[in-house]
Amino acid sequence: MFESVGFGFAVALQPANLVACFVGVFIGTLIGVLPGVGPVATMSLLLPATFAMSPTASIIMMAGIYYGAMYGGSTTSILVNIPGEAASVVTCLDGYRMARQGRAGAALGISAFGSFIAGTLSVLGVMLLAPPLARAALGFGPPEIFALLLIGFTMITWLASGSRLKAVLMALLGLFLGTVGLDPINATPRFTFGSITLSDGIGLVPMIMGLFGVAEVLVNIEQGLKQEVFKTKIRGLFPTRQDWKDSAAPIARGSVLGFFLGILPGIGAIIPTFISYGLEKRVSRHPERFGTGAIEGVAGPEAANNAATGGSMIPLLTLGIAPNVVMAVLLGAFLIQGVQPGPLLINEHPQLFWGVVASMYVGNVMLLILNLPLIGLWVQLLRVPYAILFPLVLLFSVIGVYGVSGNIWDVVIMVVFGAVGYAMRKLRYEPAPLVLAFVLGKLAEESIRQSLLMSRGSFAILIDRPIAGVLLAIAIVIMVAPALVRPLKSALTLTRSASGG
Repeated sequence: MFESVGFGFAVALQPANLVACFVGVFIGTLIGVLPGVGPVATMSLLLPATFAMSPTASIIMMAGIYYGAMYGGSTTSILVNIPGEAASVVTCLDGYRMARQGRAGAALGISAFGSFIAGTLSVLGVMLLAPPLARAALGFGPPEIFALLLIGFTMITWLASGSRLKAVLMALLGLFLGTVGLDPINATPRFTFGSITLSDGIGLVPMIMGLFGVAEVLVNIEQGLKQEVFKTKIRGLFPTRQDWKDSAAPIARGSVLGFFLGILPGIGAIIPTFISYGLEKRVSRHPERFGTGAIEGVAGPEAANNAATGGSMIPLLTLGIAPNVVMAVLLGAFLIQGVQPGPLLINEHPQLFWGVVASMYVGNVMLLILNLPLIGLWVQLLRVPYAILFPLVLLFSVIGVYGVSGNIWDVVIMVVFGAVGYAMRKLRYEPAPLVLAFVLGKLAEESIRQSLLMSRGSFAILIDRPIAGVLLAIAIVIMVAPALVRPLKSALTLTRSASGG
């Protein structure tokens, strides 16, 4: 193992591969900062540029774009409440509140350090655990994925800092919106009203840009915020000792959670961030702080989405299976170079396998060196006058949404969700449960219907398969436990008061 790792670093540190790594993480950071563009579109556009490169350098660059985007995506989430990348949606909830309280530097700093720690741990996981974890992931079919998504659904009410009933209503709306488009099994149009755009479903990027970006602009214009808010002295660019104390456990939990969920097919980097946020709020002694500027709400999800990038590399490198859309693009880069990822990759192309794995660690170091000096620059965005900042926010949102699909109607959808998001803010409904239910709903419908096809219509498949049965039991316990705990607490209180009397 140590010889292989040493060999990997020797490959990754070759000048051509170092340059490819730097170019990848730099471009990834930039497209992460730009709202709505995302790694999938960028990697697809740059795929032809890899033709003239060596296989190792091309894969190193493409992988760098992916995990670099995870670093950069938090920047606009924290500064202007627009997720630069879809996996940074949750960072808006507390990161933006920290920025409004004059702690943008601390939020960006803990995001950079947490991303580096999670990225490093995920690379170590790939080095040590790739083959056995890949074999374990093969045991996750549609029933197991559905049971796992049910656990994700239990976190929906924990994403809200206000009424849980409103959170459930938003989740139901998200589930409904997820059904718009073609039926995943029969390809029958649902709620499309004859629209070609809606037949492909509602895009996640237009929804996020509208609910978070456009809605934020509308709310702030209405409130007429004074520029003095942005003239506060820039300080605290590095997290304090208390920040580290509050963030250490969330970073550790987010790293483990993101890494293992990233391995599973269809999960990606978005769902682990929501689950991480819900978990941190669940275990916190002060859950009421979440949504008002809790640094734990930034540290955990940011660690989770970066760890998920390392986890998603495992099934691709060891089994040749793309667990999400980004990995499918990366699989295309492998095939273009005439390399078939899978069980024989380590033996047939050891320089490629170990070089890419080692480059992920090198890239994480580069990202930390790149991002820390730029924190001061990003914080200066808070001093930009609103008269300039708001049009720029809307411009980047339009460019990002249109750039993903090239469809002007997606911009219209973004504007509609902007109006919906504005109304939700006025009525004190929160968008995060809606987005999570929208993402989970599509995957859950597909997995449960595939499961029923496998079992010829029998729901018993969710219990008969051991992993699915255990996950389903966990989901039920999480949902039922609060209802049982409250009466028990009340009974104990009455008992103590009676005995005291």
